[in-house]
Amino acid sequence: MFTAMSPRAASAYQRINVETSMHTIDQYQLVSLLYEGVLGAIASARGALARGDVQTKCNSVSKAVRILEEGLMTALDRTAGGALAENLGAVYDYSLRRLILANARNDDALLQEVARLIAPIAQGWKDMRTSTAAANDTTEPAAMEA
Repeated sequence: MFTAMSPRAASAYQRINVETSMHTIDQYQLVSLLYEGVLGAIASARGALARGDVQTKCNSVSKAVRILEEGLMTALDRTAGGALAENLGAVYDYSLRRLILANARNDDALLQEVARLIAPIAQGWKDMRTSTAAANDTTEPAAMEA
C-alpha cells in the first residue's frame, strides 16, 4: 500500500519548501543564511579533509564557492553600496581564490583563513540587524507619545 519515499521526491519537496520560505524571509535573513551556508560548508570541508573524505571536501568547497559567487557577490549593489560594496566584493573574490587553492592543495590553513575572513562579516551583519531592530523599537514608543 505504501512505498518507500524516493530520494527524488524528497528532493523535490525540499526544493519547494526552500522556494516557499525564500518568499517569506527578508533580505537580512537571506544574507544571514548565505553567510551561515558559507561558514557551514567550510566547516564541512575541513572535517572532510581531516577524515580524508575527498568527495565531501570537494562538494563542500564547491558549495561555499557557489554561495559566494551566486549569492553574496551578486547581491552587492556596487553603485549604491560605494566603497563598502567594493571592499566586500574584494573580500569575496579573495575568498573564492583561496577556497579554490585550498581545494586543490588540500590545505586546511587556507580553509581556516577564509572562515576567519567571513565570520566577522557575518557577525557584523547579524549585529547590524540587531541594532536596527533595537533602534526601531526605541523610536516607536516615542512616536506614539507625540
